[in-house]
Amino acid sequence: MNNPVTIIPDVNQVLQSLGKALFSSAEKTGIPSKTLFLSYLRVSQINRDSVCVDLHSRNALAAGETTNRLLTVAAWRETRHFNDAERAALALSEAVTQLSDQTDPVPDEVYNEATKYYDEQALATLIVGLATANLWNRLNVPTKQIVEHSAN
Repeated sequence: MNNPVTIIPDVNQVLQSLGKALFSSAEKTGIPSKTLFLSYLRVSQINRDSVCVDLHSRNALAAGETTNRLLTVAAWRETRHFNDAERAALALSEAVTQLSDQTDPVPDEVYNEATKYYDEQALATLIVGLATANLWNRLNVPTKQIVEHSAN
């Protein structure tokens, strides 16, 4: 089937507005757009959403992200490509995405590490953004959305 959001135009408009609001909030709170794209990419990798993996990779590149970092985001713990704030965001991304896989889905350790780098509004922006990325994944994956081939 087509993506359900394209079938219900009002929902698409609301979700697009939400995305714009999140990037606006990120800018106001000092969260680099590259950090958001990396976090959303990690969420989409975990959820096996090829459309969003492609989208967030392309957006990250357009925002100045390097290919090396994009290629290693799935193994961020085993590289030195990411700073401490990005690592905290990536750990939070994984915890928020894998809620049912853990007894304590978002351990205090992960949350507290994130608070070292992100104030309350920035952390709220990250959490709502991660929830939104997960929402898009849950729309794309069950309806078997695929990446269209491009000339690139």
